Amino acid sequence: MTNKNEYVRKPEWLKIKLNTNKNYTGLKKMMREKNLHTVCEEARCPNIHECWAVRKTATFMILGKVCTRGCRFCAVQTGLPTEIDWQEPERVAESVEIMGLRHAVITAVARDDLKDGGAGVFAETVKAVRERNPGTTVEVLPSDMKGDYDSLRTLMDAKPDIFNHNIETVRRLTPTVRSKATYDRSLTLLKRVKEVAPDVPTKSSIMVGLGETKEEIIEAMDDLLAHDVDILTIGQYLQPTRNHLNVVRYYEPQEFAELRKIAFQKGFKHCQAGPLVRSSYHADEQVSEAAKRRREQYEEHYMKNPS
Repeated sequence: MTNKNEYVRKPEWLKIKLNTNKNYTGLKKMMREKNLHTVCEEARCPNIHECWAVRKTATFMILGKVCTRGCRFCAVQTGLPTEIDWQEPERVAESVEIMGLRHAVITAVARDDLKDGGAGVFAETVKAVRERNPGTTVEVLPSDMKGDYDSLRTLMDAKPDIFNHNIETVRRLTPTVRSKATYDRSLTLLKRVKEVAPDVPTKSSIMVGLGETKEEIIEAMDDLLAHDVDILTIGQYLQPTRNHLNVVRYYEPQEFAELRKIAFQKGFKHCQAGPLVRSSYHADEQVSEAAKRRREQYEEHYMKNPS
């Protein structure tokens, strides 16, 4: 790991082109009016302008914007969370409808102060989105909920189309990178999803550039596959502020292409890998065939019965 004052210069090909058209400004205005938060903003996602301005998609962050954990890679505010807002699920559902989303991603801050880790609010949000937007597929991206099996069942009872939980980094670096989370607990959570809902695709993400080796990345791939994970995303770690972990090195585009090739060779059903790839990057392209069929059936029914 580099020292606090050592910085690696960002390569030119990693520079982000901003696009703040009316879609972007309109969505930003709506999020504030609905008192909603997005991980796109809070985590300073590099793809926010592409997703909001071009793809017109967003990842909703429920349960407030204050996280009970202080992971050293993440820009989300850490502290004592506010009370639960039980009106939030309906506001998210309404926003999904206004935006006309075909695929919605719902994530949250870690809420270790809650017995169920926020699973109940997650479930209500999925249900609200489904009720108001029956043709929209829903992906959830929760914390590990402290590994509680009952909390996981509460969330899975809402029947999300994709379950996403990130291991974030390789085993060796987990204690340095993640706060209050463990590598094996995350793997176990992903495995348990298949026990509860065998047909729901599972997904996880790895950041590179924190000092891991290629061998460790491949080991992480093997660990995810051993726990029945279907989809993998791999992206470059970008230091959000000077108070966060430094970037050890920037991976070249061809290195991401190689990692993607390896992931497919090993058996992942889908893999996105690239410098700006994040867990929710082009998430609409990763929807399971079953979810696509459900959405297509709804759209066909709606065309025949528009009323």
